[in-house]
Amino acid sequence: MAVTPTFPSRENLSRLRFRPLDIAVGLAVVLLIYAVVRVGAGAKASVHHATTLDTAPSNLPYYAARSLLRMFIALFFSYSFSLGYAYIAARSRRWRRVLIPALDILQSVPVLGFLAVTVTFFVALFPGSELGLECAAIFAVFTSQAWNITFSFYHSLISQPPEFNEASKLMGLSRWKRFWTVDVPGGAIGLVWNGMMSFGGSWFFLTASELITVPGTANSSHVYTLPGVGSYVGVAEAQGNLGHVGLGIATMIIMILVVNFFFWRPLVAYVEKFRVEQSEGSQKAKSLMLTALRRSSWPVALGRGRRALAQPVNRFMGTVTGVDDQQLAIHVTRRRAADIAFLVVVGVVLVYGLASMLAYINSGSDGLAIFGTAFADGFFTFLRVVVVVIASTIIWVPVGVWIGFNPRVAQFMQPVVQVAASFPANFIFPFAMVVFLDLGISLNWGSIALMMLGTQWYVLFNVIAGASAVPSDLKEAMDNLGVHGWDRWRRLIIPGIFPAYVTGAITAAGGAWNATIVAEYVTYKDHLYTARGLGAFIAEQSALPHGFPALFAGLLVMSVFVTGINALVWRRLYRLAETKFALA
Repeated sequence: MAVTPTFPSRENLSRLRFRPLDIAVGLAVVLLIYAVVRVGAGAKASVHHATTLDTAPSNLPYYAARSLLRMFIALFFSYSFSLGYAYIAARSRRWRRVLIPALDILQSVPVLGFLAVTVTFFVALFPGSELGLECAAIFAVFTSQAWNITFSFYHSLISQPPEFNEASKLMGLSRWKRFWTVDVPGGAIGLVWNGMMSFGGSWFFLTASELITVPGTANSSHVYTLPGVGSYVGVAEAQGNLGHVGLGIATMIIMILVVNFFFWRPLVAYVEKFRVEQSEGSQKAKSLMLTALRRSSWPVALGRGRRALAQPVNRFMGTVTGVDDQQLAIHVTRRRAADIAFLVVVGVVLVYGLASMLAYINSGSDGLAIFGTAFADGFFTFLRVVVVVIASTIIWVPVGVWIGFNPRVAQFMQPVVQVAASFPANFIFPFAMVVFLDLGISLNWGSIALMMLGTQWYVLFNVIAGASAVPSDLKEAMDNLGVHGWDRWRRLIIPGIFPAYVTGAITAAGGAWNATIVAEYVTYKDHLYTARGLGAFIAEQSALPHGFPALFAGLLVMSVFVTGINALVWRRLYRLAETKFALA
């Protein structure tokens, strides 16, 4: 069994003395806490109406700190949500039938179309304070991060070897103990890489959520600008100040590289200890930050305090959650009766909700006849989503395998890929429109490229995570046996990355549906360009004073497409990954 460095390092376990490195680490932590408190205090300011922002370059450090604080708060809630949601879906066969299709729909719903509604809700919770706008912005970022992380952890849970259930039962582990000692470590590699992808993809939502429009009375509206890099670039674009736009983009790239060095790179190196393999690989991910932390005495000091606090918490949670006694034998009759009761309750709720929604849609100007237009537009969007997933697979699966199988390459390529994935796609739209107009390409075709700009990275990051988790001993065995070329792909690579690829493909498809609202409805130089599709349909209806009934019709049609694809394609691929390609 491979032995990887623990945290803290073993030589620090028996001693506790502070050195200059310990003082530097402690001072850095204190300064970080101070910066968070100072930056977070700005959220308590009185709310103000503003359509402009001070675009002086000297304000960029403060704007960068505000944006990063929002993103990390959203990341914390995303991980909390994902761990709980995925655990329930994986451990409960009945709830899985509801939660996974619901997750497909949630990740596909274009949240930007409802940003004004969520802002109104949060502003009402905190009247007269900027905290409501901050909560709305964080919620928008949360919706861009959570789904991908949830799918990753869910698949790691359902792909666990069945021996884990038997071992947990024999050892008498509580559900709480098993969750933190088996379930989370087993999915740690995917959680980190998908968290990195979600964090990068959320830059697009952050840009949109820092420039907020709230409906007012009659035909008026209120525009709010939250301090941040996204709003800085947006205001600079509106002013036509390309120099400030460039400074904003440069600041964003610096932020990505800094976060990668101080946060994501140490995490990628740390979760290597959770790789399942019989022999230690010759190449491992490294991090200067993690090495410095391991050499300091702070992890030892904090570890002792953590253990003292964790013991009573573990005892209490173990009592509350009970013993992990997953049944190894299935009582068919009892299960069937419980399934019927569960389906009846869920069916009644769904029928009531659907009837209420149809009645609301029927109150619109076009009544239920709007479904004809929505389904026709949805078919064109469906074709674009299929092309996006296939093209992303062909382009990025080989690249992801190359990066994931070579830690030295990953060390260099990780920040490059993260910058590319984090770059807000809407910043590229104007340049893409110039190319489309010069070449005479209709947006009906060009929207496919615009959708790919923001969704292709889900496939790449998941494939990298899957390839990184392939045990080194399997790769060494293939080398020793002389298995190369297509035979190596067929016997090792495809089976090894398949579960992670399925997660990436389904999140890419959901992201493509989500991106249609901006890819099929583009404004360039005060001219509106549209492609026929469900995204353009929803965007048009959201802009109309009385378009909400038709907008909900579009969302219902999108849900039909998403759940249909889930039943016909993704559910079968998940079952294949769970049964045939699980690493057992």
